[in-house]
Amino acid sequence: MSTVSDGERLAPVLAAAPAADGEFVEITDADVDQVVELWQACGLTRPWNDPHVDIAEARAGAASTVLIARAGGRVVASAMAGHDGHRGWLYYVAVAPDLQGSGLGRAAVVAAEAWLVARGARKIQLMVRTTNTGVLGFYERLGYADQECTVLGRWVEPR
Repeated sequence: MSTVSDGERLAPVLAAAPAADGEFVEITDADVDQVVELWQACGLTRPWNDPHVDIAEARAGAASTVLIARAGGRVVASAMAGHDGHRGWLYYVAVAPDLQGSGLGRAAVVAAEAWLVARGARKIQLMVRTTNTGVLGFYERLGYADQECTVLGRWVEPR
């Protein structure tokens, strides 16, 4: 990956296609099933969120995307990124269980951050389920900290 000046900051930019193993690119139609399998293997899916719908919605607009990395012909890492007009958000950061600890998680976050910064994000946030305490140290090492807020939500349509 190369870097590009963004004021006083340097932000990695996505490498041009075709991507070599480990480079992050935007998801294609052919990748969707592998990404869903990856998310399931990492315990990120929930019965009330259809991952196929989440992917389709992320790909539908210019303010969000799903970035993936491949190795040996398979999808091994992902990060969904979205910009809400105020901040950037990360979702579905995943690395194949057999490759966790290899640096792909950090690379996924860096690629997603770069995508968001290129679209004007000045702050990037993510949510971690209270049951997923094992990942907190990973995000802390990347500079993420508890924002001392509670996320509330409600469904506005029947599920």
